[in-house]
Amino acid sequence: MEQTYSKRQAARDIFRLAWPTVMEQILTTAVSYVDTAMVGHIGPDASAAVGVTMTVNWLINGTVSALGIGFLAYIARAVGARQHELARRASAQAVLAVLLSGVLFTILPLLLAAKIPEWMNADPHLRSEAAEYFFILYIPMLFRSATIIFGTVLRASGDTRTPMVVNGAMNAVNVVLNFFFIYETRAVTVLGRAITMHGLGLGVSGAAIASAISFVVGGVWMMAALLRNPLVSPRGSTLRPDSAILKPCLRVAIPAALQRFATSFGFVAFSSMINTLGATSTAAHTIANTAESAFYIPGYGMQAAASTLIGTSYGENDRHKMRMLSRMLLIIEFIVMTLSGAALFFGAEAVMSLFTQDEIVIRTGARVLRMVALTEPIYGVAVILEGIFNGVGDTMHTFVFNVVGMWGVRILGTYIFVIRLGQDLTSAWACMIAHNIALGAMLTARYLRGRWNPLAEN
Repeated sequence: MEQTYSKRQAARDIFRLAWPTVMEQILTTAVSYVDTAMVGHIGPDASAAVGVTMTVNWLINGTVSALGIGFLAYIARAVGARQHELARRASAQAVLAVLLSGVLFTILPLLLAAKIPEWMNADPHLRSEAAEYFFILYIPMLFRSATIIFGTVLRASGDTRTPMVVNGAMNAVNVVLNFFFIYETRAVTVLGRAITMHGLGLGVSGAAIASAISFVVGGVWMMAALLRNPLVSPRGSTLRPDSAILKPCLRVAIPAALQRFATSFGFVAFSSMINTLGATSTAAHTIANTAESAFYIPGYGMQAAASTLIGTSYGENDRHKMRMLSRMLLIIEFIVMTLSGAALFFGAEAVMSLFTQDEIVIRTGARVLRMVALTEPIYGVAVILEGIFNGVGDTMHTFVFNVVGMWGVRILGTYIFVIRLGQDLTSAWACMIAHNIALGAMLTARYLRGRWNPLAEN
């Protein structure tokens, strides 16, 4: 029975789960592009003000996402083993995690909002606007946590379409509100006809308000979808802490959270050093990061599918299926990311031009994007390997590898070249690329040894 799972079935299952997550990433990235472009048209200072706290956002969102990884591994395995009552009990504990993380990550950011731009070494004239943007963004953090964690629970059950729809709706709300909140009332031409577009003219703060409202929409919708899901609905389950479920979930989630915290804090340190290069370099770095994210869509889109498929095959105790899926995922990812890297390399200036009209920012951003494009396949493989390891709950090694790569390669290298030797943004991105290569090498070595696989033959 174990040998009946074919390459065709593996490809079909990967496509079935991956296409909604890839589409979700496309929609999210498209809105990120639109958001950045709309703010960018105000001017480089506006882009820099938003970019000042971007890595702090990654730090907080990454920590919340890590909680979801713990539930993903547990629920996917329970679903694979057809232990549906256990999956529903775990979903109820995820509700508890949303409440705790939502409250914590509302209070802390609001208290620290005024200080964070200063800690990030932002130019003094950007700090007030950056702090206001950050403060508004974290008022609805409870709903944001619900969107992240409940979306992960739904994906673990095999439902990747609902998170796609919810995130698509969130993005649509965000874009529409941006038009009214960011700009002043103005005349626009539609199909050759001039019409008046009303606006509040709130600038950067308007972008934050639009995002905050979209988070509320997403959180409410995702909670409703979870309650309707027959496999993982928490209806009727207690919200009291359940140690039998929380302990194995936390064994996976804590290393994942530490990884996200360490790497995201590394991003904070990295951006803080880049911010010392001035507003132009900060804007180029912020826009290039946003531009690059579109070309990571296949990697991160397939990562969630990889975790679910590997976790489910673990629950089914199907060694052959797990091996077949992992190999197929890596092959597909390498091919797709090679094509993605080529597109980024040849289209770097065109992509930068979508977000800004500043020629210096465009040239600087295009230069670093071409550099990173050459290593897209390596990074894509690393992303999929993390997804595979997350599916079986092997998060401790990915934590160690990420910390070594981030702090031993990227941060140390950037400190030496940018802070001590006075080099420019190109040197900082070279250190980032070296980090990606080192991480890919360490994860690949662990995969080839096979020790990550609990079903491997002794």
